[in-house]
Amino acid sequence: MHLKISASRFPLAYLLLIAPFFLWGTAMVAMKGVIPHTTPLFMAGVRLLPAGILILVAAALMGRSQPKGWGAWLWITLFALIDGTLFQGFLAEGLVRTSAGLGSVMIDSQPLAVALLSLWLFQERIGFWGWLGLGLGVSGISLIGLPDELIFHLLGSGVNVTIGNWQQLFASGEWLMLLAALSMAVGTVLIRFVCRYADPVVATGWHMIIGGLPLWGVSSVVESQQWQNLATSDWLALGYATIFGSAIAYGLFFYFASSGNLTSLSSLTFLTPIFALLFGNLFLSEVLSPLQWMGVFLTLISIYLINQRDNLAVSKKVTLAEATANQQPILEASNAQKLSPVTLAVRESEPEVLP
Repeated sequence: MHLKISASRFPLAYLLLIAPFFLWGTAMVAMKGVIPHTTPLFMAGVRLLPAGILILVAAALMGRSQPKGWGAWLWITLFALIDGTLFQGFLAEGLVRTSAGLGSVMIDSQPLAVALLSLWLFQERIGFWGWLGLGLGVSGISLIGLPDELIFHLLGSGVNVTIGNWQQLFASGEWLMLLAALSMAVGTVLIRFVCRYADPVVATGWHMIIGGLPLWGVSSVVESQQWQNLATSDWLALGYATIFGSAIAYGLFFYFASSGNLTSLSSLTFLTPIFALLFGNLFLSEVLSPLQWMGVFLTLISIYLINQRDNLAVSKKVTLAEATANQQPILEASNAQKLSPVTLAVRESEPEVLP
């Protein structure tokens, strides 16, 4: 794992790395029953504003410093508008307008954008194994999220996919999910610049508050009946999504993103639909198809390849070096055998020097 964490010093390090994606996946399951009873922008604001306050309270208890200077607040505001307002707004509106499966595929494709941005801005090495892992990851979440009928149709029809098919595919909100994925990818990269001026945990809290205010502002103007139809179970689901799916999950994610390898960390996003499917099966009796199980398998392989890409590359180099070293004595012996007759012949042909 290309992140600045020592498992020997912190035994729960790897569990904490996976925790944000586990919490996001389970929060999606919790939110499924809430969406019909509320409005998308109000729900997005609920996930941000209270969570931001909780993070700032926790940061104050930990003694973390508040942002200072115009530079810090400008970066935090930009971070808030992109990763807070735009990401949560596009995500909430997209969930209402698109199918859960296709929407999940598009939102969880953001590791590709993060990898390209990290390669461009921070020169993070991806390599053959990394690109292979990213490709397998997108294939895996596609098998998980896309309907089986669509997959079989695309595989069986070959080029029989017209422009009208694609227009119909993106007519119900998928572009909003794609914009949400791009917003999250840019936000993941922005945290590196934000942390040059502010503490990552404090910046995460403020970005959720600043990013959530416009969502509630727009909701108060264009939406109605935001909370009147919410039952007790809905408020409990919102509470879980706010505390665990936002405050804890985003606090951990952006803390790791502030110092670790962004491509490796972002690749763990592929775990989110897996957790959503598994807990949907457990609590909502949703059944996984064989194609979805194949997608789970490919996704796990992709995460391993991305996070172990440097080790795999080094192992390959060591193997080649060992093979070269083993072949060297053979070549030397072979060359000696080839040269020895020539040497003997030259020595035999030398004239004797008489005393």
